[in-house]
Amino acid sequence: MKTDHAFPLSSAFAALGAAVLFGASTPLAKALLRDLSPVLLAGLLYLGSGLGLALIRLIRDRGWRAPGMTKREWLWLLLAIVFGGVLAPVLLMLGLLRTPAATASLLLNLEAVLTALIAWSVFRENANRRIVLGFTLIVVGALLLALPSSSQHLGLGRGALLIAGACLCWALDNNFTCKVSSSDALFIAGLKGWVAGVVNTVIAVGLGARFPSAPVVGMALGVGLLGYGISLVLFVLALRGVGSARTGAYFSTAPFIGAAIAILAFGDHASWMFWLAAVLMGAGVWLHLTERREHLGRSTLKDHEQQA
Repeated sequence: MKTDHAFPLSSAFAALGAAVLFGASTPLAKALLRDLSPVLLAGLLYLGSGLGLALIRLIRDRGWRAPGMTKREWLWLLLAIVFGGVLAPVLLMLGLLRTPAATASLLLNLEAVLTALIAWSVFRENANRRIVLGFTLIVVGALLLALPSSSQHLGLGRGALLIAGACLCWALDNNFTCKVSSSDALFIAGLKGWVAGVVNTVIAVGLGARFPSAPVVGMALGVGLLGYGISLVLFVLALRGVGSARTGAYFSTAPFIGAAIAILAFGDHASWMFWLAAVLMGAGVWLHLTERREHLGRSTLKDHEQQA
């Protein structure tokens, strides 16, 4: 196969675009929790993703086209939907109820760490010392955020645990999605949105949740389309070029975007512990983003050979 050194770079930009959209969605979701239950909000976010991407796909293809996936690929996609579409957003919304948006945003760095650990240990993607050191700094920063302090809520520990659970579910989702990343990205993201959105919305209504005003529902759908739909399409495109471990590394910029929005736009308080954790996590992400592109290209080829 001919090597295109520009392709990994374009994949990196796709991962960064996904990070921007998903990072912004966390503080926005925190604000929407004032009017919506956690499970209902999780459902509406993915419904917005499913509805919007289905419409885009229909316009692009001028009608319906079958994705042409194998039985094994359908299994991987089903697992991705269950963990990443149904379980993860509910855990995140429950965690956001107990955690400041800025702190929750930084804790989402754990998703990249767990994604890489699964990619290395289960799916045998390769790694180097620079990547491992970067993830170590991110984990130390996450531990600092999980420690109670006088400026943090007593419920932070429980909230941090819920957010870590969401990160684990999304880490599994990332690796499962990598197995079907050669398929239509719009179809993958759209189907996940439809299934996850319907399931969580039905569960929320069954638990007694009530729908708020139309503008609030519209905002939730819009945040879902951008932060969970378009973001996922870009993420899948990135997976094709650089694998799940390194896509997760680029995606680690998302928490910092979310934290910045939470502090600047929503006035979240940031303690000295928060800033120390931010520096450690930022150093870890910097190690990933400044990894030599030549090495990244060789790693990508090896990853694809192993997945073939």
